[in-house]
Amino acid sequence: MSHTVLLTGASGFVGSAILELLLAEGQSVVAAFRQPPMQLDPRVVPVCIESLDGVTDWHAALAGVDVVIHSAARVHVMNDTESDPLAAFRKVNVEGTLRLARQAATAGVRRFVFVSSIKVNGEGTPKGSPYTADDLPAPVDPYGVSKMEAEEGLRALAREVGLEVVIIRPVLVYGPGVKANFLAMMRWLDKGVPLPFGAIDNRRSLVALGNLADLVVTCVDHPAAANQTFLVSDAEDLSTSALLRRMAKALGRRARLLPVPSRLLEVGAVVLGKHSLSQRLCGSLQVDIEKTCSLLGWKPPLSVDEALALTARDYQEKTKK
Repeated sequence: MSHTVLLTGASGFVGSAILELLLAEGQSVVAAFRQPPMQLDPRVVPVCIESLDGVTDWHAALAGVDVVIHSAARVHVMNDTESDPLAAFRKVNVEGTLRLARQAATAGVRRFVFVSSIKVNGEGTPKGSPYTADDLPAPVDPYGVSKMEAEEGLRALAREVGLEVVIIRPVLVYGPGVKANFLAMMRWLDKGVPLPFGAIDNRRSLVALGNLADLVVTCVDHPAAANQTFLVSDAEDLSTSALLRRMAKALGRRARLLPVPSRLLEVGAVVLGKHSLSQRLCGSLQVDIEKTCSLLGWKPPLSVDEALALTARDYQEKTKK
């Protein structure tokens, strides 16, 4: 069924993949950009939205739209320079989101798909005890708190005006164009740098960019998605050491992993002020996507190895330029 979809964050890492899939499925797309790209598919109607906060005017962008996919956000940053990070996150992620949703409801939009974060659930799980979509939220940092508050506001609005709200909480997203720690990891492996992660026996859920985009687009019109919260992953949890070995294989390299005890790595990270990085490398964070799969009849279209191969190919093509 064809819809007219307003997509925010359309030029971002996640948003650009959603845009590509929407077009492939024949949807009409109004794409919100801070600055529209020089080259844009002629099927896309661009709108310029310079800021995302509690006073943004979305009326022109919402004309004729029946579904909103909201992927724009102030994203989590490692070293936030804001004097009040929570206020900065709330301005964009809470006030901006609810302003858009309320104006969407007034404009007659039927469904609002919100790309949230697993940080609403928390920062980690005991190995073998995954988060579920119905767990009580336990965010730790300002970003996670802002996403939780946005979710709560959207649910209240849905009850008030009848807008269908779908909330999707991704885990760490990787894929072509990935940056930050995942890109650094690929560079280390590509250069053959010895890494002290050979003894880590944690479990981490990840989600390939293509799998996340597929679920978001599925939720555009799936009747069972209305007013539900979904977790999303690749349905295969990996230890840090296993991920490094499989990423190295995708790059055509051999992972040089040293069996340093994880406890020693954790102590070293604390001494260096890198406790959060240590948690991601040594700790576990797993999600249970049974609800997502059973309620929607969905399964990740890409396997981990297929997604890693796409990520590695993109990395290698860009490093040759």
